[in-house]
Amino acid sequence: MMAEWQMIPRDVRDQLGEGLLWSARDNALYWTDILAPALNRLSLADGRTTRWAMPEPLGWVVERQSGGFVVGLQSGFAELDLAPFAIRHLGDPEPHLPGNRMNDGKADAQGTIWCGTMDMAEQEDRGSLYRLVAGRGWTVMDSGYRVPNGPAFSPDGAWLYHSDSARRVIYRFARHEDGSVRDRQAFIRFVETDGYPDGMTVDAEGGLWVAHWGGGRISRFDPDGTLDRAIAMPALQMTNVAFAGPDLDRMFATSAAIGLPATDHDGALYEVDCSAAGLPPGLFAG
Repeated sequence: MMAEWQMIPRDVRDQLGEGLLWSARDNALYWTDILAPALNRLSLADGRTTRWAMPEPLGWVVERQSGGFVVGLQSGFAELDLAPFAIRHLGDPEPHLPGNRMNDGKADAQGTIWCGTMDMAEQEDRGSLYRLVAGRGWTVMDSGYRVPNGPAFSPDGAWLYHSDSARRVIYRFARHEDGSVRDRQAFIRFVETDGYPDGMTVDAEGGLWVAHWGGGRISRFDPDGTLDRAIAMPALQMTNVAFAGPDLDRMFATSAAIGLPATDHDGALYEVDCSAAGLPPGLFAG
């Protein structure tokens, strides 16, 4: 039986791989190593990987419609250019919480960024879910998180998925036409043997794919929340999943090595044979 995954050859392992982003513009996959801190890129044209050192913890990266990126740093929102390398800070939503950092974030189809903040020590429930709009103003949409992860959006845009990994719960929010959210409900609950729900993405059929931190696998849940499939992975701490490639039919997954003995598998980047296709990532309209 052939493995359902292959490890991408690299000379480095991520401490805390996260924030996967497919860029059709660059024909490349980007992802973060939050605690290194660093930004990684895998070219799908030639398989080469590139790594940029970052000045502070980096939770997520999103492409802008007009070029370049917006990123979530510990100090808040910033614009990022890679050639030449330049960072321009846009603002800090939590100057009153210096122990917090950004953790995970994505843009929706309307060009709005959704992202979470968390206590770096993972001791206090002082994280929030933020919405950053094109005018570059931000709003707290939900609060009281220990370790926020996700987010992900249903194909029709009617649902926003977002988790609190520490509570082992994935929430589902209904979305208004203006993109705001309401009616948070516990959608999927993990048990101890599942590990913790980490990064996630949605496929073209509405299935929710979730990385299991501490569970060593990736799972797909049907739109009604029923477990459809689980793929065992060699890394214990799987952190994020994303579809990539021109047809969005290649799945990649990140993992973390932090807190574990050194191995070849933990902290590696993987391509996963999932027999599914995803949705185009959103581009920030600001």
